[in-house]
Amino acid sequence: MEYIPFNSRNNLHKSPFGAVCEKQKITFRIILPRHLQCSGVHLAIKEDKGGYIYHGFSWLRMEGDNEEWWEGTYEAENAGIYFYHFVYDTPWGRVTIRHNGDCNGTLSMGRHDWQLSVYAEGFSTPDWLKGGIIYQIFPDRFYFSGQKKNNVPEDRILRDDIFSQPFWRPTSEGKVLNNDYFQGDLKGIEEKLDYIASLGVTCIYLNPIFEAQSNHRYDTSNYENIDPLLGTQEDFVSLCRKAEKMGISVILDGVFSHTGDDSIYFNKYGRYDTTGAYQSKNSPYYNWYKFKKHPDDYHSWWGISILPEVKEESPDFISYIAGKKGIARKWLKLGARGWRLDVADELPDVFLDEFRKAVKDEKHDGLVLGEVWEDASNKFSYGERRRYFGGKQLDSVMNYPFAEAIISFIRSGRVEGFSNKIMTITENYPKCCVDVLMNHIGTHDTMRAITQLAGESCEYRDRNWQSERYLSEKQYEFGLKLMKLASVIQFTLPGVPSVYYGDEAGMQGYKDPFNRYCFPWGKENTELQEYYRALGKMRKECDCLVKGEYATVSEAMGCLAFVRYGEKDEILVIVNRNEHDIDYYLPENWHYARQIFGGTMKGESAKIGALSSVILKKEKSNE
Repeated sequence: MEYIPFNSRNNLHKSPFGAVCEKQKITFRIILPRHLQCSGVHLAIKEDKGGYIYHGFSWLRMEGDNEEWWEGTYEAENAGIYFYHFVYDTPWGRVTIRHNGDCNGTLSMGRHDWQLSVYAEGFSTPDWLKGGIIYQIFPDRFYFSGQKKNNVPEDRILRDDIFSQPFWRPTSEGKVLNNDYFQGDLKGIEEKLDYIASLGVTCIYLNPIFEAQSNHRYDTSNYENIDPLLGTQEDFVSLCRKAEKMGISVILDGVFSHTGDDSIYFNKYGRYDTTGAYQSKNSPYYNWYKFKKHPDDYHSWWGISILPEVKEESPDFISYIAGKKGIARKWLKLGARGWRLDVADELPDVFLDEFRKAVKDEKHDGLVLGEVWEDASNKFSYGERRRYFGGKQLDSVMNYPFAEAIISFIRSGRVEGFSNKIMTITENYPKCCVDVLMNHIGTHDTMRAITQLAGESCEYRDRNWQSERYLSEKQYEFGLKLMKLASVIQFTLPGVPSVYYGDEAGMQGYKDPFNRYCFPWGKENTELQEYYRALGKMRKECDCLVKGEYATVSEAMGCLAFVRYGEKDEILVIVNRNEHDIDYYLPENWHYARQIFGGTMKGESAKIGALSSVILKKEKSNE
């Protein structure tokens, strides 16, 4: 067995755990075998773009007959990403301690530095979201109030067959128009607030609601107006006010890396009576866009011509979005509690800096959440390392690494490595960011969770194949069991669970647009809905799920166990992915704990059924 001289996740070796504030003292301890005859230990640390600086350690003490402890401290002067390893001197030369992809250092053959994330003094994230539940709504597909709308463009196809597929087949010109609408609207969401609240939801995340010419509305036509099929500005204000009275906040989708070509800003087809950038170089919006040769040769988002890219660093554009009279502030004034930024990793630092200032100036507890699919603490884009979590840009992100870890374990049954995926994020992100992570297992950009868990893979499959595939009755029943397991993990990991509308009702479907069917009102899977309600109730009763710490107890043989612990209570979560019952023998300090969810307690063990889980809880003494 490899000797472990340093473990970055063990407070004995590094304290405090994880990311730190600038100028905060960190204590490191290296433990080496006596026979190495170590004469000195150094911390080798560097800022992302700098060279290594060496800091000497002091000999601390002997532990037993064969362990020497060395200790040193370090304080990072500036926020940013640092990388470090250790070196120690012996009579035979200097040796380096690095790791091989996990937290454990090795005396030989380690290849990787550890990461140290340092954030700005005073950085905090909104407390109102911590311990809550997010509900994501794709507005066109949730619920139609029946309210008549005004000024709806004539080229939209209005549908009322809510249990049918969205249109997806290309035209003879090869274009998918996305111009069929099921008429879901803001009043419809308001009418269903009681249902949403019954799930324990504290925050609604709305996919784009601004005027646009596609049903997904990621091709913004006018940031200043609500799309006419969704209602009016007054409808938005009414939704936010009623939701707030029920303890529910509303956050909006900000699509600022591109607009639509059929917009007031670009106006390629002359729909608007203003002069768009496509029409004239004298347009007030001309400098927003990246023309190679005006008017038809321009940069577009991922080469999609209907989505012309914006110069997000343009002072005019930044002022329009993040200025004192800008879009960010307008909708916060009208009732929104924050923003989710679409493709945040494609927005330059100067834009993110100003956007955060605008949000926090308008509402000190306004949320700025980014779409980043990878580890956001060390993301590399725009030719440089991004600084989302330094304290001047994002509060947190959509948590795709957690989603991948949950889906992978529950789909395959292979639990080994799950803990490392979770701990990597909690170690790299500032704690205040971890507490407001958007922990989804499905979104408008991914397969429906139940399909991803129990269905065939759609890799290399076209839309025609996806349109014809549904889970068999056997697959669906199996998928429901897997959904329950996945949701237990989702609802108890650090961060905030985010439910994609209809996942709790058992909706299935492959990728866009088959993951965007209408909510199946009247045909929901009520058993699964009640399960989600029970999870929501459980979250409200556990203080440790607000800002509590995470620690893995075991991960082996298809069974995962972890604890969340806070100042007032702690819970033990045990998930049995096996297709047979198990008896889980509890750690001694969990004997006779109170069962609050699933399973059957037997004093010193828990009986956990096949594809099932249990959550135990302990209150902490006030003494």
